[in-house]
Amino acid sequence: MEILMCVAVGILFAVAVFLILSRSLLRIVLGMSILTHGVHLLLITMSRLKTGAPPLLGEQAESYVDPLPQALILTSIVINFGLTAFFFVLSYRSYLKLKTDDMEEVRGRPYE
Repeated sequence: MEILMCVAVGILFAVAVFLILSRSLLRIVLGMSILTHGVHLLLITMSRLKTGAPPLLGEQAESYVDPLPQALILTSIVINFGLTAFFFVLSYRSYLKLKTDDMEEVRGRPYE
C-alpha cells in the first residue's frame, strides 16, 4: 500500500510542478493546492499506514495508530483551504485590475 501511495505522491508532485511553472496565475494557484495535498499524502505515508487499529492510546490496546500526523494534516487541510481561497480572490482582483492573468505581462518588462 505504501508503494501505491508513493506513486500517487509522485504524480501529484509532478502535476503540481508542471502547473506552478506555467504562465497562468490560475494554474499556479491550482498547482500550489495540489502540491499541498501531495505533501499531506506524503506525511500520511511516512507515519505508516495501519488498518484495523484505533487511533487512540489505551492500556488494553495492543496496537494503535499515531493520531498526531492525522491531526496535523487535518489542520493543514483547513489552512490550505483558506489560503487557496485567499489566492483565488487575490488573483481575481489582479485580473480585474490588470486585465490579464499571464505572469509575464503582470511582471512587466525589466527597467519599466
